[in-house]
Amino acid sequence: MSSLQFGIIGCGRIAERHAEHIHKKGKLLAVCDVVKEKADRLAAKYQAKAYYSVRDLLENETSIQVMAICTPNGLHAEHSIQSLNRGLHVLCEKPMALSSFDCGEMIKAAERNNRRLFAIKQNRFNPPVEAVKKIIDEGRLGKIYSIQLSCFWNRNSDYYYNSWKGTMDLDGGTLFTQFSHFIDLLYWMLGDVKEVEAKMANFHHKGIIEFEDTGVVILRFYSGTIGTINYTVNSYGKNMEGSLTIFGEKGTVKIGGQYLNELEYQNIEGYKIENLPEGNKANNYGNYQGSMSNHDKVYDNLIEVLEHNAAISTSSFEGLKTVEIIEKIYKSAGRI
Repeated sequence: MSSLQFGIIGCGRIAERHAEHIHKKGKLLAVCDVVKEKADRLAAKYQAKAYYSVRDLLENETSIQVMAICTPNGLHAEHSIQSLNRGLHVLCEKPMALSSFDCGEMIKAAERNNRRLFAIKQNRFNPPVEAVKKIIDEGRLGKIYSIQLSCFWNRNSDYYYNSWKGTMDLDGGTLFTQFSHFIDLLYWMLGDVKEVEAKMANFHHKGIIEFEDTGVVILRFYSGTIGTINYTVNSYGKNMEGSLTIFGEKGTVKIGGQYLNELEYQNIEGYKIENLPEGNKANNYGNYQGSMSNHDKVYDNLIEVLEHNAAISTSSFEGLKTVEIIEKIYKSAGRI
């Protein structure tokens, strides 16, 4: 059990996951949401204090050391910077922000205040993802020729109903809200993206969302690797697949399942990935599911970093790079 004391800004669905892990590993002192009922409900469940304005929370709670930012995407930068300027460490939900400029301002605020800014990239902890990253780093696949990312999920009109989701200002787009974890893995495994060509459309969500529900992207990495991203939230009735296929000089691997949680194929020269532990289950939100629920590992790393000076699992710089790649994709499609 850690002695760290936490606060949460934003009391929606993902905040429940944060509160659960904070309660197990540290102490949750206060929560905040502009919707009084949400703040009151989460506060009552964990014997924390409820606030309805970020300013009130930051001015009155002087014992909090780490703030978890669980507000809509478009508010991440503002709430992170306010917390950092109060001398708190910050754990920010994905995406870090909706522009690389805002990510840069967050990083500057962390450095100016000598505080840590943690970005959440929980899919990195999926056992098959960790295993494939390891063999890439060890050179077992040789030169990576190409990579294919497929994100075929379902988000129906109920998901967006009466919500910030689907709005340009607070959601930002399907790549930000649904698939930024997947974009992060491309950067983590293969490095930065040099060139992008993208096509997008909104087929099934006209009048429901302010951006695309489907996209096709071609990428060229600085390493020379070429890649594709095919994504949609129009998979009929339910999520279908989240997969990553890598073709290398000395091997081919595919991580599949709905959430990059299964090693579906491997054929590697002189090597076999074996004895993978079973991963955590996907985040279940009732009428839909999200990415793999590895927030426990995110919190374990945060505590190790702050209390034992361990290496950070996902730096804010990597959070910025993910946003930068998404910006390049949207710019290519003529959206920004």
